[in-house]
Amino acid sequence: MRARQFLAAKIHGGVVTGCNLHYEGSCALGPDLREAAGILPLEKISVLNVANGSRLETYVIPSDLPGEIALNGAAARHASVGDQVILLTYAVIPEDEIPRHKARVVILGKHNRVESIRDESPG
Repeated sequence: MRARQFLAAKIHGGVVTGCNLHYEGSCALGPDLREAAGILPLEKISVLNVANGSRLETYVIPSDLPGEIALNGAAARHASVGDQVILLTYAVIPEDEIPRHKARVVILGKHNRVESIRDESPG
């Protein structure tokens, strides 16, 4: 059976709260952000930096701090504290399940607080 890759979750309007080059791990996300988007620890994530145009793939590590979006290790070289970012995860969906697929879109406001959550479908 053929499958295609689709957006699974998007966190839009996030602001980087920390960068630590010498920290083990990659993208630390607060519990509120992980829950709102349905993102799990160790899940692959794309980080799109609106401020400088960089894009990177890494994985999520849990943070206990609400609203935290921190880039660690090599990922820290791709952003500065205060940069606006978009975070994306993807899922491979069998073609027969595509009509039922819904991606979770989380819009953030000040201090990375969740303003709205919606589901989007491919058609």
